[in-house]
Amino acid sequence: MDRGELVQDELLIDMIRERLDRGDTLPGFVLDGFPRTLPQAEALDDLLNELGRSIDVVFEFQIPDRALLLERLHKRAVEEGRPDDTPEAIQTRLDEYDEKTAPLIDYYRTRYGNVVGIHADRSIDAVFREIQDALSSVEARA
Repeated sequence: MDRGELVQDELLIDMIRERLDRGDTLPGFVLDGFPRTLPQAEALDDLLNELGRSIDVVFEFQIPDRALLLERLHKRAVEEGRPDDTPEAIQTRLDEYDEKTAPLIDYYRTRYGNVVGIHADRSIDAVFREIQDALSSVEARA
């Protein structure tokens, strides 16, 4: 992970299974940064089917300006001192995203129709309001 690489799928699925087996997730749960690959998405689908659960919404955080994204990641590296935020690790994560994660948008859009784009190049407050609005829409449909 410190090199910007992904954790093994089996380990992640086992951790998610263990966590979703707890009763406090029955009203709902949020997965942040997972799945990141098509095999992970398929394994998650299998797990959720097994547990009788589903994914109501998938947020796609959109920052179309790659330079702005790099600026934010480098700023986070300085502010938080994370060992996995070296320039090399950031580039590795972005390459991994482009190759393995970006295709999941089409996967969820075509399979479930539950992808909501979030304009993540705005202020934290604006992004938060957009997420709240999207969640309110999902709740209203339920």
